[in-house]
Amino acid sequence: MSSEFLRKLPLFAGLPESDLDWLNENAEPVSIRAGDLLIEEGTPGDAMYIILDGEFQVTKRSGPQEIALDVREPGVVIGEMSLLDNTPRSASVRALSDSHVLKIHHDTFHRLLSTSPSAALAILHTVTSRLRQNEALLHEREKLAGLGTLAAGLAHELNNPAAAARRAATQLRDALAAWERATLRLDACSFNSEQSARVKALRGEIIKRASAPDPLDPLARSDRESDVQAWLEDHAVDEAWELAPMLVSFGWDVPALEQLAAGFAPVDLPEVCHWLGTGGTVYALLDEMSKSAERISEIVKAVKTYSFLDQAPIQEIDVHEGLENTLVILRHKIKQGVNVTRDYATDLPRIDAYGSELNQVWTNIIDNAIDAMDGHGELALRTYQQDDHIVVEIVDNGPGIPPKVRTRIFEPFFTTKPPGVGTGLGLNISYNIVQKHLGQIAVESQPGDTRFKITLPIRLKRS
Repeated sequence: MSSEFLRKLPLFAGLPESDLDWLNENAEPVSIRAGDLLIEEGTPGDAMYIILDGEFQVTKRSGPQEIALDVREPGVVIGEMSLLDNTPRSASVRALSDSHVLKIHHDTFHRLLSTSPSAALAILHTVTSRLRQNEALLHEREKLAGLGTLAAGLAHELNNPAAAARRAATQLRDALAAWERATLRLDACSFNSEQSARVKALRGEIIKRASAPDPLDPLARSDRESDVQAWLEDHAVDEAWELAPMLVSFGWDVPALEQLAAGFAPVDLPEVCHWLGTGGTVYALLDEMSKSAERISEIVKAVKTYSFLDQAPIQEIDVHEGLENTLVILRHKIKQGVNVTRDYATDLPRIDAYGSELNQVWTNIIDNAIDAMDGHGELALRTYQQDDHIVVEIVDNGPGIPPKVRTRIFEPFFTTKPPGVGTGLGLNISYNIVQKHLGQIAVESQPGDTRFKITLPIRLKRS
């Protein structure tokens, strides 16, 4: 390679001829075959490279995926960022075709910067432009990851009530048929006017008992079922073993059945008992379907409010509502072993905010807290007003953030997670969103007490 090739590169355009010759002599030509890695993310940065010919793809791990950031062609410098701040490689570089590069080692690179101001300025320009490009791409990826968190939460939260409604609907078909048969047999009984009125009143009692089942611990329930079954058998009621659990679940016990039996002839009592049991099952299934549909409606409402669909960029929002909706989204992770406590100010005013963006802040911080506690621990949410601002504190009892890490957690791309597990942008995005709201975000941490404190103005100047 000649010095003339190096001089055509913006990075070396201002170097004296003697420096170019020195650089040419100290650089190492390297051949790379198609598909081979030139740089691997996470490895130490010991050199930079100038592409002489061929093409290279730059990728970065984000979760289980590799994100393509750029394709570099001849004349481009790569790998200089790790040399500048002495950090591991932030991305991988793989040859797309058989290629040749010029390898410039660490010592050679730093001598170049110290002897050539023009090269230092060119390097600075290259680094800042690439940081902007990479950050923009990964910000989009972080938004998609946020959507993934939202989708995962929805999948878990909607699945339970949907499955319950589907199961209840399937069971309801058989229950209705059984109740219809029991009703026909009941209608065949010869009731006097007083007994007919009692049957009519019992229908209302069925609905009431089915919508509010009697809470019993397993041992008490088992004892009561045995007592009720024995009572049914003593009164010649068929299939007492099957009917007893149904009646007990709707609050019937032996004293209540004795009172019931006093109003009917012994020959009619079995039909009345079967009608009560099957009727209670029908209304219980209807109530379960209603509650499942209501739960689905609540989740959809929470998500719509969480994302502030069809609303202006700035709204007057209820911070408590945003926090609660975020807990709904993350419930599938919380319910595995996280206990949430709330200390909300009852008089907290509504604030001006970009609602969906602010909810992203709550999501990022709470999600990180759950991960820090490994899914088991105490999460505390506290709100209060401070002059013309409101304050939100999110506290977890995880292992804490070491001091060296704490000073860098809001930096872009900084993460303590293994390569590919996190992008290092979640807290940086949160920081930027809080800054956009003219607020402040701070963290205090020690083992057993990590506290994020977000301070936001009540009124935000509207554009």
